[in-house]
Amino acid sequence: MYSSSAGNSMLRRNFLRPGIIQASYKTQKEGIACNTKVPRNVNMEKLRSAYLFPEISMREVQHIEKYPDAKLISLGIGDTTEPIPDIIASSMANYARSLSTAEGYSGYGAEQGNKALRKAIAETFYRDVRVKETEVFVSDGSQCDITRLQLLLGSNVSIAVQDPSFPAYVDSSVIIGQAGDFEDKTGMCGKIQYMKCLPKTNFFPDLATASRSDIIFFCSPNNPTGHAATRQQLEQLVKFAKENGSIIIFDSAYAAYISDDSPRSIFEIPGAREVAIEVSSFSKFAGFTGIRLGWTVVPEELSFSNGFPVINDFNRIVCTCFNGASNIAQAGGLACLSTEGFASVHSIIKCYKENAKILRDTFSSHGLKVYGGENAPYLWVHFPGSKSWDIFTEILEKTHIITVPGSGFGPEGEEFMRISAFGHRESIIEAARRLGNLYP
Repeated sequence: MYSSSAGNSMLRRNFLRPGIIQASYKTQKEGIACNTKVPRNVNMEKLRSAYLFPEISMREVQHIEKYPDAKLISLGIGDTTEPIPDIIASSMANYARSLSTAEGYSGYGAEQGNKALRKAIAETFYRDVRVKETEVFVSDGSQCDITRLQLLLGSNVSIAVQDPSFPAYVDSSVIIGQAGDFEDKTGMCGKIQYMKCLPKTNFFPDLATASRSDIIFFCSPNNPTGHAATRQQLEQLVKFAKENGSIIIFDSAYAAYISDDSPRSIFEIPGAREVAIEVSSFSKFAGFTGIRLGWTVVPEELSFSNGFPVINDFNRIVCTCFNGASNIAQAGGLACLSTEGFASVHSIIKCYKENAKILRDTFSSHGLKVYGGENAPYLWVHFPGSKSWDIFTEILEKTHIITVPGSGFGPEGEEFMRISAFGHRESIIEAARRLGNLYP
């Protein structure tokens, strides 16, 4: 049952395959196509040959072609799998149907988002930390907002990222011109500060030895390690940012998965409103990966070095580059934050966390060290002395399971694999069985 759905999904995404792009470039090199006189963006030339997740999708397609009868299971790209609760889907469907009536039709909405949704986000997630609805900007997803924030900041700022971290932080920095040249020897971009977040430091950087950067990208719970920063760790981070005059871009896309007392927002930390922006998403919280809805919080107190409010410039970026999130998606977002909708999405989150426990127990029972999976839908599994792409290939060839090699998240991801807990329960149980046979 896995092979048909996985195959169709991958075939629909063939346009992402690097091989197809390279073939087109080869055709032009051979002189079959006519070139323009427009030079290629030099920053695009600095990108590594393929973005991590399309590369995995390409290998998945190749595997399906090689083993057409295999029952493929994906524990790789973190895409949600459980159906959206009916109360939320019905809300979007009803809104869509109303567009066919004179009374229900609406066109452009406010670029910053539906006022009722902005208010609901502020009251649901930030009630105790003084976030105003006017500081909430609704978007089509946190990854899109990361790029808008890069456009806001420009190419003349210095960047720091966790290592390992979500690759979009680095790649967007390359595209905007902040990153310098990629160095094959180190696996790093020359102008980006990679802050090591290792098991021995509880996945938090050594700020005592860190250099000053204008912008610090920080994700908690972290993708890929699954670690949720403690209150003490985030207090250190805010203190470091204030002392250095830096801005933290805090990615809280997985905050709904936190089970302990770890902060769910950077704004729970005193002083954070003066040094931080927060991006978040309905994608993993409510299964909106295909619907596309997120938000960014920019506090009024946050300012540039000349005293100009950051929120004013971000508002201009949003109004210039974005026409607002889909009205239909925003109707779904409001339903998610209703009493019944909120309970429904948390029941699905509970299911994914149970999946994580099944997979965590499987790897641990076979002697592998496993991190994450308790406050996030990802496991970070250590394979000492191994190359992560080699482990990826071994697992795929021997079990027909897609994973993600840790080296795709930064140099310190080598020897690790990221395992996603998104999946139907029967797929997770079958994956656990196959992995148990692979690592007896």
